[in-house]
Amino acid sequence: MFKTIGVLAHVDAGKTTFSEQLLYHTQSIKERGRVDHKDAYLDNHSIERRRGITIFAEQGRIHFNGDTYTLIDTPGHVDFSPEMERAISVMDYAILIISAVDGIEGHTETVWHLLRQHHVPTFIFIDGL
Repeated sequence: MFKTIGVLAHVDAGKTTFSEQLLYHTQSIKERGRVDHKDAYLDNHSIERRRGITIFAEQGRIHFNGDTYTLIDTPGHVDFSPEMERAISVMDYAILIISAVDGIEGHTETVWHLLRQHHVPTFIFIDGL
């Protein structure tokens, strides 16, 4: 089975960190990168590393229990919403990350409505860091 899972949220909610951890713990990547260290596997474009934010939707592949999943880390900054919206169209599932510190922000609600509009089953993850 091949499924695509998108990771979405408002900017700085922890999407890339969450995605890196998931890839690492499923042994899909050998080392965890960090956005603040500018070595994230999924933020591999020079402009992303320089600015410290995700600009382009990037994917990683997870093999788990005989199934293959494509994980898509999407931009959270509203300026890059078209990139995030294009990625939603190919998602079988989504993980919507909500920062426990920042709570639900305006862009979080926009993402939620887009996921509902595209009928993407969504898991909510509260990031407490």
